[in-house]
Amino acid sequence: MNFPRLMRIRQTMPDIRLQDIAGEVRRQVASMDLGAQLKPGQSVAITAGSRGISNLPLVLATLVEEFKALGAEPFLVPAMGSHGGATAEGQITTLRELGITPETVGAPIRSSMETVRLAATSQGVPVFLDKHASQADHVVVVNRVKPHTVLSGEVESGLHKMLLIGLGKQEGADSYHRAFHAHSFDAIARTVGQAVIREGKVLMGLALVENAFKHTAVIEAVRPRDFWEREKDLLVKAKELLPHLPFDQADLLIIDEFGKNISGSGMDTNVVGRKPFANLPPEQVRPRINAIYVRDLTPASHGNATGIGRTDLAHSRLIEKIDWPATYMNCLTANAPGSASMPMHFASDHQSLVAALPAVMGGDDPSQALVMRIKNTMELEEALVSEAYLDQARERGDLEILGPAEELIFDDQGDLLPW
Repeated sequence: MNFPRLMRIRQTMPDIRLQDIAGEVRRQVASMDLGAQLKPGQSVAITAGSRGISNLPLVLATLVEEFKALGAEPFLVPAMGSHGGATAEGQITTLRELGITPETVGAPIRSSMETVRLAATSQGVPVFLDKHASQADHVVVVNRVKPHTVLSGEVESGLHKMLLIGLGKQEGADSYHRAFHAHSFDAIARTVGQAVIREGKVLMGLALVENAFKHTAVIEAVRPRDFWEREKDLLVKAKELLPHLPFDQADLLIIDEFGKNISGSGMDTNVVGRKPFANLPPEQVRPRINAIYVRDLTPASHGNATGIGRTDLAHSRLIEKIDWPATYMNCLTANAPGSASMPMHFASDHQSLVAALPAVMGGDDPSQALVMRIKNTMELEEALVSEAYLDQARERGDLEILGPAEELIFDDQGDLLPW
């Protein structure tokens, strides 16, 4: 088979970022004027999620320092739904791998999968809260605001998701995901969020927004009554800064790394055009990718391959690394069993491409296929693209061609060489 030749390109994307992360956290906390609400000796539970949020250990450590300076006694609670195998020990391990330990943040971490039931929403949905957070005098919600990989609404992944899925632990995450099917995500997020704010003693939120290079672009302290409106605005900003593929159409997208530390769905479905509830007609979906081939599972995923069912082909080494019980737990909790479906898989890149290219392209010559290869859906400044994009690339002021198109080179096992 005549494979397409690939050339390396670089995208120009805005790199708006904060230079002083700790200083901005301090300024934002000061803007809340918490002295009137916070009494000396009171406990403050600060949420710590499982996503690979840039500068999160520093943000949490600075928050701990600020609350200690106010005379409070802060501690962290893992807030990550069913992640970490839905065990207290597993969630501690997840935080440790993110660089979040009692030593690095200067405060204890209290981990439990137990919850208390606070109330029920007007839709009859029970509201759950982490046991340790429920025992604190105050709760501080910290999360990155970004488009969700599955859910769509006025707010998506951010402060409200932490109120629901994070602090609700596995029990809450399971209940809310089922409720999303009977009601809209917005309706459940708003009513459950209001209940947690009202009954759960939420003191403030700290919202983070990252740019296309995963640099922290925005840090904003938010009063509980303003969570919804500010999160709406910050989501718009996050979408503007979201990384994107260099072209909005491809016969085949090759992704070298797939995993939970990259996205909750293994790959950012907003980037690859595979968001299941985007509610767009097919002709409006962008980008339009005929087939997605994933080559490996990241070590940080610990075998959790949630989202693998949204790909079309995989390398067999990825399939062999999957911890199916952990993946099933995550997908069932999210009420998305299809996300655990096994794609077609082959023992080498060569076999995968031989099988895929004739099936996904419109023409008869595989060498003319529109192919993009990326490291993962977070690192998109550079990509390898097939020669068929050459004319488009030359016309784009935001793209730089870094070298001539080259033949694909496979090693002795039939796998592509690193780039």
